[in-house]
Amino acid sequence: MSGVNKVIIVGRLGTDPEVKTISSGNTVARLSVATSENWTDRDGQRQERTEWHRVVVWGKLAELCGKYLSKGRQVYLEGRLQTRSWEDQQGQKRYTTEIVANNLQFLGGSSQAGAGHFGGPSSGEDDVQNFGPEPSFDSSDEIPF
Repeated sequence: MSGVNKVIIVGRLGTDPEVKTISSGNTVARLSVATSENWTDRDGQRQERTEWHRVVVWGKLAELCGKYLSKGRQVYLEGRLQTRSWEDQQGQKRYTTEIVANNLQFLGGSSQAGAGHFGGPSSGEDDVQNFGPEPSFDSSDEIPF
């Protein structure tokens, strides 16, 4: 049985992207993206809940994130959920679930660049859309963050 693992979010960056080149030569960017939900409770009070999402981007797309994104910038992204594990310095098994993004659209204005659409088959960015599959981690891989 096969399933669908697809995530789509629109949110704002909580920090500047953290971009690194790992030992394999791959470029990886880590983003922290906030989405907010607003509603009125039964007492008529306005409520808001913010959810923070860990996002990982690989290859040319990661490089573009480092170049054009900054804290507060709004993004649309598509990807998949991935959970990975590792052992910390005390030997404890740790887990994290993150969105591995393969399509990103920079929304809103910026002093550095306008909106842009990168990654995915419909982007029209020939140098970006074929950035290759995302590497997966096992216990022998370095953890990029």
